[in-house]
Amino acid sequence: MGREIELSSLDLRYEGFRLKASALEERLLGSIAQRGIEEPLEGVETKESNVLLNGFKRFRCARKLRLATVPYSSLGPDEAVGILNLLRTANNRALGILEQAAFIAELKNTRQMSVAQIALELSRSKSWVSMRLGLMAEMSAPVRRQLFAGAFPVYSYMYALRQFMRMNGVKPAQIEEFVLAVSGKGLSVREVEQLAHGCFRGPESFRREILKGNLALPLERMRQVPQSSDGCNEFERVLLGDLELTQKYMQRVMGKSQDRRLVSRAFHAQSHLLSAGILSRSRAFFHTLRQLHDRNGQA
Repeated sequence: MGREIELSSLDLRYEGFRLKASALEERLLGSIAQRGIEEPLEGVETKESNVLLNGFKRFRCARKLRLATVPYSSLGPDEAVGILNLLRTANNRALGILEQAAFIAELKNTRQMSVAQIALELSRSKSWVSMRLGLMAEMSAPVRRQLFAGAFPVYSYMYALRQFMRMNGVKPAQIEEFVLAVSGKGLSVREVEQLAHGCFRGPESFRREILKGNLALPLERMRQVPQSSDGCNEFERVLLGDLELTQKYMQRVMGKSQDRRLVSRAFHAQSHLLSAGILSRSRAFFHTLRQLHDRNGQA
């Protein structure tokens, strides 16, 4: 149950762990102006202050509206417990994968928790934790600032730029140069992906222009390039690849699930947690898939 606290008493040290979304925040501002803050902000109470973990958009809206107090709810007696409680209900609080990764890195690097401890506390696998730690480890501080500030599309970083690092040998320093060159320009995901292909696969002249921030000419030239022989753009090819992998792994899971070699208690415990997570998303997943199927059939 939330209680009212002074807005000025909130400690914002974790604000950089949450992604900013200006359009969403503008809509939220209008809602709060009309109806007030309906869900309490969340954090932990220390001797010095109330450390905010969840509700930074609501905080910024309250500050713009000059509200003196806000509803507030505690997630635990200290920061480590509060972060763990936040992560346990990450789906309810709409934490993205990068936000999860930032908090997990905090638990490991600052709170000195091991991968095994974090996995146990969150009822997740070690690989789930390690993947998120790897995300933060491969990301330079300037890239992180642009992503969390909402200046560069997270989707483009996750599914386009990281692919270049893995498959094309692009170095992290080159990724950083690209991100800094195109951040804050209001580009769409498609435009960012076009520029990434021009920068890392195109001629040196393209790369130089892009890194100087001269984006209009490279974008115009790439729009004039004929479509790929398969008729799909890069974003469409990525989704087709995801669908192929989904079909492949559905078949593999169905084929292996009845195997008599599945006997260990460790497997059953971890499988139970993973399958529960998948089943909790099944209705939304198949609803989205049906919509895609119906839309494709009408095209």
